[in-house]
Amino acid sequence: MNKSTLFSTIVLSVFISSCGGNSTKTTETQATDQTEASSPDTYDPKRGQGKFTAESIALTDKLDDTKAKAGESVAAVKCTSCHKTTDEKLVGPGWKGVTTRRAPEWIMNFITNPDPMIDKDPEVQALLELCLVRMPNQNLADEEARNILEYMRKNDGLK
Repeated sequence: MNKSTLFSTIVLSVFISSCGGNSTKTTETQATDQTEASSPDTYDPKRGQGKFTAESIALTDKLDDTKAKAGESVAAVKCTSCHKTTDEKLVGPGWKGVTTRRAPEWIMNFITNPDPMIDKDPEVQALLELCLVRMPNQNLADEEARNILEYMRKNDGLK
């Protein structure tokens, strides 16, 4: 065997063994993650999963027009290609009435952290069966999410 073939064989062997060693751990980790994701003890259907709580959002009964306008701008870029502001489904469900059906912290947690909630929330899973498309993570900043929530509140008639 010449030096070039020997070198290629060694490199290939190292590559294969390094990939193979991690695949078992990855499979074990995925199985653990799936078990935790399906555990009802780790998910609060009223709050969803994420960092937002009712206290951290601090909603008032009066609409913040500045936040609602900013939320409308963000929604125009990141949301309205899939969601209508009516109750009509586009790609995803329509937004009309969402703030009366869901707690503000649930909405904020979902729009900033959709993947674990899609995996754990039975109502979201039912919507996924109807819509057939997972909501992508739009990587919203906290302030953008808060502004979108205010826009949703305005859409639902809060003044």
